[in-house]
This record gives sequence, C-alpha cells and structure tokens, in this order.
Amino acid sequence: MPEIDVFPNPAPHRNYTIKHICPEFTSVCPKTGQPDFATIDLEYVPDQLCIELKALKLYYFSFRDQGIYFEAVINRLLDDLAGCCQPRWMRVTGHFNVRGGISSVVMAETGPKPA
Repeated sequence: MPEIDVFPNPAPHRNYTIKHICPEFTSVCPKTGQPDFATIDLEYVPDQLCIELKALKLYYFSFRDQGIYFEAVINRLLDDLAGCCQPRWMRVTGHFNVRGGISSVVMAETGPKPA
C-alpha cells in the first residue's frame, strides 16, 4: 500500500472544505472476481494537514487488484485517509457503477461537519 503523503494546511485558522473527485476508482468483487468501477468523492475540513494529490491517486490505484466489497472499500478509505491527516471532519462517498441492474452509493464520515 502506498504511503499517503500530507503537507501543512496553509489556513489552519479557518474551517474550509476540500473536495477531491476520482472518477476512475477500481477494485475487484471478492465473490465474482469481476472489476468494480466507482467515482470516489472525498470531502474534508482539514486541521493541520492536507492530503497530497499524487499520493492520493497512487493510494486509490492500489485497490485495482484487491478483492473487497463496496462497504469495506469506503470504510477503509475513511479510516486510512482520516488517519493520515487527522481532519476536523471527513466524508468518503463511493458512487459504484451499475452491476446486476443495481447501482450503489456508499458513504461514511467521521462525525458532524464543523459549521
């Protein structure tokens, strides 16, 4: 698993939201072995650290060959990403492509968003 690099928040005195969208996330269904495709929305209010984008991309791409269910993917992303930067708030949403006639959206967050 690639390391998730961070850098100092340029405005730690203020609550502001960062949103990164990755429309090319892929993993593998552990039951069928078929690829799963998703758009991942990462939103967070940073505290002292922000997530570096190239490291985020490499981290996301590390899931390409992993057999993991939608629900586990999103909760793992939240745990790993919140763990590396300790945000004031974070939400990870996975918009998974249709499979078997059903599309899925899975969301996990750290708690209430600061005002």
